[in-house]
Amino acid sequence: MVSSRKKVHSKIVEKATVDALKRRGVLLDDIAEIVYEMQLPYNEKLTMEHCIESIESVLKKRELQHAILVGIELDELAEQRKLSEPLQQIVESDEGLFGVDETIALGAVFTYGSIAVTTFGHLDKNKIGIINELDTKKGRGVHTFLDDLVASIAASAASRIAHRTRDDEEAQESQH
Repeated sequence: MVSSRKKVHSKIVEKATVDALKRRGVLLDDIAEIVYEMQLPYNEKLTMEHCIESIESVLKKRELQHAILVGIELDELAEQRKLSEPLQQIVESDEGLFGVDETIALGAVFTYGSIAVTTFGHLDKNKIGIINELDTKKGRGVHTFLDDLVASIAASAASRIAHRTRDDEEAQESQH
């Protein structure tokens, strides 16, 4: 059965995702710095432009777009104190046992395989770059979901680069 509801075009969702990140103070360059740091040891020819291109590609994926839009919306609703209790307090305080923030971000990472999953775990644990800034902004906005979502984007983009690097190496080997 075909739904009579109007579908939202992917370009609109992609723009809304990038706009939401910017509205929350996250620029693609901030994420690119994390991707660069994660992948440079494995790819000496890596540039920031490669990292940004990979992030832009990752942000075209519906799974990531939807996760980002939902997570940012929940953070903003918590800032406005519009969540019902006890969820309001749990999200506002980024309670340690909450885990739904990581679950949403991790679900979005699965598209990019086990490298993305392990990279996400590393970033979630070590809070590199803007992820740390978002995680430690206590009292200056709620970023319960956003820090994990940025880790998800960075992990996915890093995984994408890792796979492409391997593909390029194999293509060069087959030419010899």
